[in-house]
Amino acid sequence: MREKAGEPEDLTRLFVERSNAGDAEGVAELYEPDAVMAYPPGETTVGRDAIQALWEEVLANRPHFEPEPPLPTLISGDIALTATPPQDGTGARAQVARRQPDGTWLRLLDQPEFRPPR
Repeated sequence: MREKAGEPEDLTRLFVERSNAGDAEGVAELYEPDAVMAYPPGETTVGRDAIQALWEEVLANRPHFEPEPPLPTLISGDIALTATPPQDGTGARAQVARRQPDGTWLRLLDQPEFRPPR
């Protein structure tokens, strides 16, 4: 049984841990069934199954992810906005998470890569 996110900020840590372990199914479990991810760049991936398929492809190359320090989380009721600044200092990463009936959190929207136009 995989650890669930007790706080919105846990989602980023769990994402890094599962990605580095090559666990695409575990990464997909961090998302709601109808979640939307703005990835690959310029496209969207919709739904947990599609997110898992995407991460199976990405993780087949065995990339390594480094933890990024979270920016302050903004919470309103059962919705949270989380973000981290990329290590290279360009752009941003942002996610919208929703509290589930059991009190845990899942991602609803994910913008994992945004670089402002030059």
